[in-house]
This record gives sequence, structure tokens and C-alpha cells, in this order.
Amino acid sequence: MTEHTRLLGAVAPALKDLCAEVERVRNGEIAKPVREIAPVSLRVQELAMQCTRQLHGLSTSQFAAMKGGKEDLAFLAGACSQISLAATLCNLAINDRTEAIVYEDADPTPTASRARLRQAGDEMHRAATTFHGAARRLSRRLASASAQREDRHLIAQALDGRPEEPSFSPAPSPATTMPPDPALKPVACKKR
Repeated sequence: MTEHTRLLGAVAPALKDLCAEVERVRNGEIAKPVREIAPVSLRVQELAMQCTRQLHGLSTSQFAAMKGGKEDLAFLAGACSQISLAATLCNLAINDRTEAIVYEDADPTPTASRARLRQAGDEMHRAATTFHGAARRLSRRLASASAQREDRHLIAQALDGRPEEPSFSPAPSPATTMPPDPALKPVACKKR
């Protein structure tokens, strides 16, 4: 689980760097959209694939049996989708900008591309918050002796195939992002 915590914790800073790169491109002229946007789009897509592999690894580990593990898996699945969506938005930004070459009535300005890149940054920002929160919660559980005992008990129950004992915590509300943790500071992507 320590390695999973490290990997989860590495996603938010990577997304922050990608947000900064998207913002830099968005603030430029976007005169050569494929050359300017494609490299960051590829990096976002690679991160989406890495996160999806990590999600799969977590789902086949003891993480799901730990307290809050299933809920975190659901939130992380949503965050993976947000990162994939960000990559798609970057590709759409390329398309929006290159339409001016093909179609006479297309917008010759990068306005549409900039809007797509802003949306991509927003999606990555939300995904970063989710990954940061999941890494922080897992780290706290691994650092707490009582939480470790509780998780060992839950994992043993899952391995025995026994039904889980009722939980006294409220069920999470369905959402695509995790509920805010007051101790967390959001990852900032500049917006203009």
C-alpha cells in the first residue's frame, strides 16, 4: 500500500505541471496548433493511461476492502475519466484551431481553442484534487495503528467472504469528484 500511496501522491503534482503547460499554450498565439498543443495532449493522455493502470492495480489489491476503499476507487475512476477528458479537450483545441485552414467560415482566431484548453485545465484541476485527497487519506490510514488494525480486520473479512459489518458512517453522495477535505489546499491552475 505504501507504493500505491506514493503513486497516488505523484499524480497531483504531475497534473499541476500539465495545467501550467496548458495555460502557457492557452496564453500564446496558438499559431501552430499541432506543434504547440499535441505534446501536452500526449502527456495528459499518457498520465490518464498511467492512472487507469494504477486504478486497476488498486482494484485488485486489498485497497477495496479497506475502510473507504470502495468509495475512493469510485472517485478515482471519475478522476481518471476527467484526465482522459482533458486529453480529448486538448485534441479538440487542435481541431478547432486547424479548422481555419480548411473552412472559409471558420473562426480564424484561437478563441475556441483557448476555451477548450481552459476546460482541460479545469478537468485536470478537479482530478488533481481527487488524487491528492485519496493519497492523503491512504497515507493517514497507513500511519495510524488503529486504522491499520481496522483495515486488517476488514481485509480478513473480505478474504473469508463474510459480509461486511454495517458501517455507521453516512453513505457518500454520488458525484464525479471527491467531497472537499478542509485540510487540503486545491491545486491551482491559473485562469484568465
